Amino acid sequence: MPKKGGKESVVLAADIGGTKTHLGLFVMAGTRPDPVVIKTYSSREVKRVEEIVERFVSNHKTQVLSACLGIAGPVYDGVCRTTNLPWIVSEVGIKRRFNWPHVRLINDLVATASAIPLLKKGETMILNGATLQKGQNIALLAPGTGLGQAVLVFHRGGYVPLASEGGHVDFGPRNEEEIRLWRFLQKQFGHVSPERIVSGPGLVNIYMWLKHSTHAKEPPWLKKMFAEMDPGRVITETGLRNEHPLCTEALQMFISSFGAVAGNLALTSTARGGVFLGGGIPPKIVSALEQGPFMEAFTNKGRFSDYMEEVPVRVILNERSALIGAARVAFEMIDG
Repeated sequence: MPKKGGKESVVLAADIGGTKTHLGLFVMAGTRPDPVVIKTYSSREVKRVEEIVERFVSNHKTQVLSACLGIAGPVYDGVCRTTNLPWIVSEVGIKRRFNWPHVRLINDLVATASAIPLLKKGETMILNGATLQKGQNIALLAPGTGLGQAVLVFHRGGYVPLASEGGHVDFGPRNEEEIRLWRFLQKQFGHVSPERIVSGPGLVNIYMWLKHSTHAKEPPWLKKMFAEMDPGRVITETGLRNEHPLCTEALQMFISSFGAVAGNLALTSTARGGVFLGGGIPPKIVSALEQGPFMEAFTNKGRFSDYMEEVPVRVILNERSALIGAARVAFEMIDG
């Protein structure tokens, strides 16, 4: 266990998303970081992430030896221009503001990926019967406010996390229905990426297309829910309960597209060590992911369908995985 001056070392970890920011202080418990305190803040209520960090550290005063911030967006040379927020965040700026000895900024999916080897039994749920293979690459796909991707490459006895912006590649329609969906979204956005479909806002996009193309009318109770709650949550919960056909079909299309994109990532990264589904959405729709359309789309890869049957798929249930991974990186900076 890392110590400094005879005391237990404390690191700060952050999971900075387009909707929420989670901050935590961690100590090392055996081989895995253990949280001392975790707090959640709204990302959209501040102009700079430093305001959130300032609020957190002022309420939890302690000596921080290292800080790692996982952030939703590409990180280059210690700087991130966030994808879904108007922020520019930098390691230099954080270090100057808080005077911490070690500061690192990483992609939020790299943070989650770093936690995967540390996850315990019960913190993931099995979607298929394939066995996790040691010493093989691992892929991570995480739909939430956006669609994050990362890969863990096995190298010299350990895993090296690689960031990816694969959520912004071209979306590939698989049938006539998805071609019509693509055309609908192309008129709105120009470029249609998987994130426009496999994400919280993407689920809403699917719903709006179905509503537009079928000319279906929303009943008053559903309109009331949309007015009072997050639209993605309304569609998800109503679809899971089969209370309205538009929501049910939108959720089924979402799940099928999610499976197809996950399968693409598995092939691209040769993820025989497993495909892990993270982010805020998968744990909320586990019952639907188990029903068939996800795995059908995942394995439907033509000549490689048999290969895909042998790729294990797991849902990450621990909602603090990104924080645990960021804390792990923070401790590695102390050790290194």
